[in-house]
Amino acid sequence: MDVRQSKLLVAIIDQFIETALPVGSKRLLEAGDFCCSSATLRSEMVDLEDEGFLEQPHVSAGRVPTAKGYRLYARELLEPSRHELAVRRKFETLKDHYFKRKDQERVYEAVSLLAHMIPDVAFAKVPHKSQVYYLGLSNVFKQPEFQGDPKLASGVAEALEEHMHKVLSRLELTDDVRYYIGDEHLLPQIQSCSMLVTRYQVRGEAGIIGILGPMRMDYAYNTVALELVAGLLRS
Repeated sequence: MDVRQSKLLVAIIDQFIETALPVGSKRLLEAGDFCCSSATLRSEMVDLEDEGFLEQPHVSAGRVPTAKGYRLYARELLEPSRHELAVRRKFETLKDHYFKRKDQERVYEAVSLLAHMIPDVAFAKVPHKSQVYYLGLSNVFKQPEFQGDPKLASGVAEALEEHMHKVLSRLELTDDVRYYIGDEHLLPQIQSCSMLVTRYQVRGEAGIIGILGPMRMDYAYNTVALELVAGLLRS
């Protein structure tokens, strides 16, 4: 197969991949890839058909690639750089979505782990999203403070669902655990509660993970639990 035939086979396969329609000499000339007559192209296409690289589904139709033509194209004639830019753009977009989804799954799993370790609410502000994951609300509702004060219980639920993201977005944290206790609390609805928070990073994006519970919580235990789970996210 000479250079022109190779170029012709590639052009036919590329067009057929794009359109799924038989390719004729007229369409090839209109594409501007060949400086020869339509008769010359038809003659070359007949030669490629005789060699088994193309076939003609109907007498009046153009040619389509055969399996043999595709094999030669893929193994010897393929030029990945022709579509490399488009492929890389699509990959970068999908890769970004992929890692963001994985980041969110990782944070949610960390919150779940923390919630299983403590008798309080575990929560985390997720990078890339205006979202706070929280688990363990049923934990705190079992505490005497909440069982005796339904208004406090509803205030905790409201704070988590409606206000927590805005509050956490204003915090400037380090990797150390910070404590918000009682009337210094950031959320007026739950000033009889305490909140422990610390920072984590996922692929350079900062997030916050913490614990919310009654002021009577076990601070020493919760601090260690929070540090251990935050350490997983930082690793």
